[in-house]
Amino acid sequence: MKVSFYTSQREYSLKKDEFNRAIQGVLEKGNFILGEQVARLENEIQQYTQAKYAIGVASGTDALTIASDILGFKDGKEVITSPFTFLASTSCITKHRGRPVFVDIDEETFALDVTKIEEKVNQQTIGILPIHLFDQMADMDRIMDIAAKHQLRVLEDAAEAFGMRWKGRNGQYHHAGTIGDFGVFSFFPTKTLGGYGDGGMMITNDEELARKAKYYRVHGASKKYHYEYVGYNSRLDTLQAAILSVKLKYIDDAISKREKIAKQYIERLSDCQAIRLPKVKGDQKQVYYVFNIMAENRDQLAEHLAKNEIGYSIYYPRPLHLQPCFRDLGYQKGDFPIAERVSDEIIALPIYPEITTDEVEFICDTIKEFYK
Repeated sequence: MKVSFYTSQREYSLKKDEFNRAIQGVLEKGNFILGEQVARLENEIQQYTQAKYAIGVASGTDALTIASDILGFKDGKEVITSPFTFLASTSCITKHRGRPVFVDIDEETFALDVTKIEEKVNQQTIGILPIHLFDQMADMDRIMDIAAKHQLRVLEDAAEAFGMRWKGRNGQYHHAGTIGDFGVFSFFPTKTLGGYGDGGMMITNDEELARKAKYYRVHGASKKYHYEYVGYNSRLDTLQAAILSVKLKYIDDAISKREKIAKQYIERLSDCQAIRLPKVKGDQKQVYYVFNIMAENRDQLAEHLAKNEIGYSIYYPRPLHLQPCFRDLGYQKGDFPIAERVSDEIIALPIYPEITTDEVEFICDTIKEFYK
């Protein structure tokens, strides 16, 4: 049996007629740049997340970069964030000559350790950039308390968190990205809501921030050839918006299927002593974007999976403070021991709505065979 880490073909086959009609509708009208499908998707995202504003851009990376620019994460100002994440969560700061200030992660959730944030706040600190990783939102109650106390801006990297919700102190669930000043999503194909190419979205409840984001995505223009800012060329493709609108109709069902797959993994692997399974802290709703395990002899396990034609991924094999591109930040090995240890042990197993029960059984049996 061969099991891909991710495949889009199964979903396309199941909904081929809908996807084809959506794509054909764009081609027939020929409005490929900020067409009506983009506006429709933005409205659908607003309704689903309960954000007041949604602005489609070309990628999750662009969403982070533009939001960082607008929020002033630049010119020597410091932003507190995590070293255990994708490059874009930090490059969005350094691209504007801002300074990322890392704190270590919580070992069980892989999220920013909120108990370590306040000790890093100083007069140069302008913001906090929490990352909602995999299946766990950061502790947004505590983060927003710190931000309010020190008058900091908060940019939620919810690139992997579409559909996640955090139950705040008021007893209500809040969608990832709607709690801070800005939130961002990625529509990279593997995401819970993923397109057939790159795409991203910025969300906010602040009218002025939304106005600026709409200008910034079209070179800073308020109208054609009238520039209020030096902006970007970053627009969500109309074709991608049409595809995403089809997928959004089924998102809750897709999340439910992911949950069943995650429960199967947990049940089948819970008696394997060489593996630690993910935990969730706080009252929140998961989406099971990725199913990670912490594994002894991780690299050898990865080779065993590959030999048995099972796809896997490692998020992330090297934390950002040890990446050569961030050497000038001055961090050394040992500065963030939890992030470093997690990077040596973590491995992601296949999880997507169309994977079969038999395929998951095969993956679990293959893992148990390795640890006999």
